[in-house]
Amino acid sequence: MKLEEHLAGHDQDLRELVLKIGEIGKVIHKGFASRQSVSDTQNVYGETQMALDKWADQVLIDGLRESGLVKYLASEEQPDVLEFEGSKSDIGITQDPLDGSSLIGVNLAVGTIIGIFRGSVLVPGQEMIGAMYVLYGPLTTLTYCLKKGVHEFVLDPNGEFVLQSEDIRIPDGKIFAPGAIRKKYLDGHLKWIEALEADGYKIRFSGSFVADVHQILHKGGVFTYPGIVGSEQGKLRLLFEGNPMGFIVEQAGGATSDGYRSLLSIQPDGVAHRVPIYVGGKKEINLINNINGGI
Repeated sequence: MKLEEHLAGHDQDLRELVLKIGEIGKVIHKGFASRQSVSDTQNVYGETQMALDKWADQVLIDGLRESGLVKYLASEEQPDVLEFEGSKSDIGITQDPLDGSSLIGVNLAVGTIIGIFRGSVLVPGQEMIGAMYVLYGPLTTLTYCLKKGVHEFVLDPNGEFVLQSEDIRIPDGKIFAPGAIRKKYLDGHLKWIEALEADGYKIRFSGSFVADVHQILHKGGVFTYPGIVGSEQGKLRLLFEGNPMGFIVEQAGGATSDGYRSLLSIQPDGVAHRVPIYVGGKKEINLINNINGGI
């Protein structure tokens, strides 16, 4: 089944949006070979931007503005929420145009992450109406959720996204993807890591958030990038990484946390809101919540 057929039954503007992002994803994937250099600019977080990040961001912004499907757009590469005049829809989106882009030079998987709202994007993730990501790896895949299951499509040789996995449910698994430096772990997080290690969990961490969570979605376990000593609010962004990928995982029967509560319950304080992130199976998420609650 093709993506367009699978989207039947959803609102027309949402169908068109998912298809449009799929088409933009194909364009982004074709740009990898010629756009791997680092630029001399920084994004709102003080991080050096790659030429490919900036290009992918602009491709998405231009494509979504011209589509007339999006009214509000927040991007990891932009300091403020953009508003598009003349939109025929009230959709707001958040985008990480190229998560893990530093890994392209060593040919590891990276991706585009999208969160979908009606109206403002500066609201808790539980108000999202959908989320999706395009993963560029050995295969180019598109995973979407519009509150009617989590579904994965693969780009076939004819340039069509065709159904690969329907109604994905996160399984039990014993893998974990832990970010940050161990010597800077906070007490609760270290106890949690040690509990997973004692239970036989194996590390699977690539440095690409979207790719690592994709693996957890299919194989079970948990991804984390915690708060650490000197950076207690963590590294990853609530709007662009935590909420959209967390939405998909929760819709697939998993759970999320900042160490205490669901990521989707948090009111963002702006586009740059950072948060400790735990995303994966309910067992692993309940464990960190219980450990921190007991400290």
